[in-house]
Amino acid sequence: MHHPGRARVARRLTTVSATLVAAVLAAAGPAFAHTEVEAENARALAQNVTLTFSAASESSSAGITGLEVFLPDGITPADVTYEDGPKGWKFATTGRGYKVSGPQLAVGEDAEFSVAVRQLPDAEELVFKTLQSYSDGRVDRWIELEDSGDGHGHGHPAPKLELGPAEPGAKPVSPTPTETATPGAPSGAASADAAAEPTATPSPREAAGEDDGVSPVVLTAGGAVVLLGAGAGVWWFRRRTDA
Repeated sequence: MHHPGRARVARRLTTVSATLVAAVLAAAGPAFAHTEVEAENARALAQNVTLTFSAASESSSAGITGLEVFLPDGITPADVTYEDGPKGWKFATTGRGYKVSGPQLAVGEDAEFSVAVRQLPDAEELVFKTLQSYSDGRVDRWIELEDSGDGHGHGHPAPKLELGPAEPGAKPVSPTPTETATPGAPSGAASADAAAEPTATPSPREAAGEDDGVSPVVLTAGGAVVLLGAGAGVWWFRRRTDA
């Protein structure tokens, strides 16, 4: 026996289920987005390697304004050169890496830029912790060493670059030259130490040009006064006696 009511209920349940599944997938979609790094022929000790970073937008109301990358051991900010990126974005080194930033991108637009590295370190894997900034102040922290989410990419893992073995005969190049102090000029630390060096404060007598003891000139003058006084006394006594 056919039951039209049951059929309508079944169709409605199917429609509702499909709608819920679509909504869940739409909500979970941005969670699958990540910030990634890629490079051609990425090998340990490879020189002049171009790294391409891509960051998917995860905001429905704000545009990406910048990415700050923290370099792994073996790469210094001086080893990195900016190659290409979004229009109007600038490159600047930081204490632990570099930052690429500029005018906000359109809402939903992904960010991509590339840098050249003087030489990759002798390692099997490189981790580039990254902070992704938006125009509304939001910051996504792609810094986790492992995916700490639900096992389906819902965490915030840092971009990783797998390296192949070094080419035969590859060797580390000399360190990138850094600014050094001018020979003969005191260093900042030395100047600071010199400025902090305590100095003796002159006593009032020293400030006036006197020694702590009695000056020889003062002794000579005093002796003359004593001798004159004694002579005057002898003269006066002899005069009274003669009288």
